[in-house]
Amino acid sequence: MAAKDKWARRGTRPVALIAFGGNALIPEDSEGTQANQLEEAGRLAVVVGDLLEDHRLLLVHGNGPQVGHLLIQVDAARGQVPPWSLDASVGATQGIIGYLLEIAIRERLERLECPDQVSTLMTLVEVDAGDPAFERPTKPIGPFYPTFRAEELQQQRGWEMVRQDVRGWRQVVPSPRPQHIHGSEAIRSLLDQGHVVIAGGGGGIPVVRDATGSLCGVDAVIDKDHTAAMLGDVVGADLLVILTGVDQVQRDFGTDRAVGIDRLTPAEARKLLDEGHFPPGSMGPKIESAMAVVERSGRPVVITSVKCLPEALRGRGGTWIVAAPRDEERGRGKRQEEKSR
Repeated sequence: MAAKDKWARRGTRPVALIAFGGNALIPEDSEGTQANQLEEAGRLAVVVGDLLEDHRLLLVHGNGPQVGHLLIQVDAARGQVPPWSLDASVGATQGIIGYLLEIAIRERLERLECPDQVSTLMTLVEVDAGDPAFERPTKPIGPFYPTFRAEELQQQRGWEMVRQDVRGWRQVVPSPRPQHIHGSEAIRSLLDQGHVVIAGGGGGIPVVRDATGSLCGVDAVIDKDHTAAMLGDVVGADLLVILTGVDQVQRDFGTDRAVGIDRLTPAEARKLLDEGHFPPGSMGPKIESAMAVVERSGRPVVITSVKCLPEALRGRGGTWIVAAPRDEERGRGKRQEEKSR
């Protein structure tokens, strides 16, 4: 088959939304340089190329390590240039990470003789100014500080700080739930044209409505898994893929009793979540987002690692969150209604 014919119907294939953390570009053994991150982006691009034969792709990335690095740079230059706010820093990392991913994916698609249609979109995500999260900051960001410096920052800048094991103290900021994703029409349009779309980076740039109804940025971080789940609903994704550092979700993770889980219904996942098997700072948001997607739409979610993804999509790996049979029937009916509109 000629390359042109092979990719001719890209815009009609099912949509797979792939969500992955910023540490996918900065694994534990990496120095995190620009060259290092571009190399890791190249590994992700191989997976993207493999999946494009059967799917349209929407990528949602995290930015934890990258925004942490940027905040260190901002703080170091505070006496020389005006500092950027947290929302602006999230926007900056959307651009940086999107650039690295886009250049790697374009190169991969050229090698596959596939039209290199790749688009990175700056994404504003609106949150509720009255979200209780603003009263209870919980999301750690930035570097670790010794106790004396943490106390200074609390007094001088009014930061909320939390101690994280032996490494020291970190600033914590609000993590409100996403309410509305701006620019979703453009995302849908690009997917329909066969583009690989990179959007919602870092969970999106957090904005609220001020007293006049205008949008304004706010110092907060939105969980990228929650934004990915909402984006999946907005674009009608047929499959949500959540990439993480392990091949499968595990019961009793981090203990000698740990065991991988092949398949879960939302009810089974909720029971394990309530029992404390999925910590809030790591696997918890992924499980919550997966449950929400399956419960709302009946669409499946797979949680796995980059290297295991191709096999997981063939049903031979990863952890699948799937609807119970009766819920699947309701979800199928809902999807038919969406497609007929």
